Amino acid sequence: MPEFDYTTGAGLYAGKKFRGSSGPRYRRFETAAEAVRFAIEDMPGSQLRGSVLEVDETRFDDRQIRMLYDAPEYPLKRRDE
Repeated sequence: MPEFDYTTGAGLYAGKKFRGSSGPRYRRFETAAEAVRFAIEDMPGSQLRGSVLEVDETRFDDRQIRMLYDAPEYPLKRRDE
């Protein structure tokens, strides 16, 4: 994956839940790092599938969001650290 700027603002489009659809489907974050952390640590797995992170008109699917979170360059403390 090319170099990624975790400090840029980002939008997160949540995937659909299997049962019902409560809560917002779009959320804006001040930084892409915060959006990635929210997607991985706070969203249920069923909602993460199908989610899209948009940063500077580039879109990342749920697998790419996971790769960004797992990357050594990820700047925030992970929940399991």
